[in-house]
Amino acid sequence: MAGFLVRRLLWAIPVLILISIITFGMMKAAPGGPWDRDTDSGKQLDSRTQILLNQQFGLDKPVWRQYTSYMFGDVDAKGSFKCGAICGNLGPSFKTRGKTVQDILFKPATEDGTFFDSKFGKSLRIALYALLFAVLIGIPAGVVAALNQNKPIDYIVTLVSNIGIAVPSLVMGLIFIIVFAVGMKLVPVIAKDWDNPVFWILPTISLGLATLARTARYMRSSVLDVMRTDYIRTARAKGLRETFVVWRHMLRNALVPVITILGPALAGLITGAFTVEFIFSFPGIGQDFVRSIGNRDYSMIMGTSLLFAVLIVFANLSVDILYGVVDPRIRVE
Repeated sequence: MAGFLVRRLLWAIPVLILISIITFGMMKAAPGGPWDRDTDSGKQLDSRTQILLNQQFGLDKPVWRQYTSYMFGDVDAKGSFKCGAICGNLGPSFKTRGKTVQDILFKPATEDGTFFDSKFGKSLRIALYALLFAVLIGIPAGVVAALNQNKPIDYIVTLVSNIGIAVPSLVMGLIFIIVFAVGMKLVPVIAKDWDNPVFWILPTISLGLATLARTARYMRSSVLDVMRTDYIRTARAKGLRETFVVWRHMLRNALVPVITILGPALAGLITGAFTVEFIFSFPGIGQDFVRSIGNRDYSMIMGTSLLFAVLIVFANLSVDILYGVVDPRIRVE
């Protein structure tokens, strides 16, 4: 297993480099630049100022040199080498003066805050809550639907799952605001204090509903397949209790296909939280990332994209590890 993990980590390096090349190329191919408008006044910068800023941030160099400087590092004006993104240095923000990309993503708003109080920490928290919500409800719902195939409860779970998959989280968030905030007045329309866990409920449900629906459908199909296997019929023929057959023999094997989607689902929830963060004015990284694309904040775009790529790579790696934990028959030599 250790050798397998090392090989997977080594293969992740060219994958991340390829993603960085594609992202950098698309970013440079887009029209406009970071100095088209002044951040504070919104006015057009004069050509002399743009030239000085390009020299300061290295945008006057050839495109290939800009890429290698950002990813692998370069020699600064003082003659010392400064490592790039491969060392965790995501560069300075072009639009937020005096801050680096790391400060924007990982620095808490207050001095006594923790990592989970930073913008990325909050986006990670709401993604974890959404995943937990999807797993705790989706897996039992899929099992119940499979055990009651072609019965009313099965039709209800299937219907709700189809709705959860078909309706985007953006629309679902608006529906929840209209029903629970505007109509029933259970929560404020705009949260003022995100330290209150009550304000996390609607964004979490809006974000995790689609993952819950997919989890329930995968679980239902997987349980139906496992129910038809010989060892389940043998366990029932031996007179074992149905609950023991379901939770000891059936569930563990049925979880293998579901785990396949849960690992990437966490990374997908983080990257897909942009719309939910926008709808609920959630203080995560979504709004900053969308704003950086419009402002052509190259360092912010590259840093956030690489962060998401790393999350997806490690999510897939975690899935491979969990395979062997859930099903002992799966081993990688």
